[in-house]
Amino acid sequence: MARLSYTALASLDLFIADADGAFAFAHPDAEVHAFVNDLERPARTYLYGRRLYEVMAGWETMATDGATPEVRDYAQLWRAADKVVYSTTLPAVTTARTRLERRFDAGAVQELKDATAGELTVGGAGLASAALGAGLVDEVRLVLMPSLVGGGTRALPDGVRATLELIDERRFASGAVYVRYAVTAAGRPGRD
Repeated sequence: MARLSYTALASLDLFIADADGAFAFAHPDAEVHAFVNDLERPARTYLYGRRLYEVMAGWETMATDGATPEVRDYAQLWRAADKVVYSTTLPAVTTARTRLERRFDAGAVQELKDATAGELTVGGAGLASAALGAGLVDEVRLVLMPSLVGGGTRALPDGVRATLELIDERRFASGAVYVRYAVTAAGRPGRD
């Protein structure tokens, strides 16, 4: 059975995008990028919401000639993984190894976890909220960037409770900090 993890690069005040939707503050340096690549290396399938998928789809056609080793490595990882995009508004997917689902179905995601060897990752705050609320997320992995953005898209959802156990941490030269938690119990209020 696969483990489902939620990984996000976030500001110290826990936003993945600022109030304007920009996320340049979360651009990783080479050390952090290589580390995130290693986190994502075991992933066989990425579960995305529409907005994150539209950002990540650029990895499909991005020219990597002359790119840094970390960028070339991540492009290969991304292209090799299967992707499931959850959206009611996206007309069609535009990348290989990708399928579109019109709604998030916790039972179907559990079946995917049961049938997959390796890891699954969930990306996008809204989709991660649904997966956390359904008790499907096994790990929360955050790379906290040394910035405060004051508002925007939250990395972690309101209304979801979880008991977490710290299982790893790391500090980077840039001031970024990685924390990895096992989810020991999760759910919406009243479910735990």
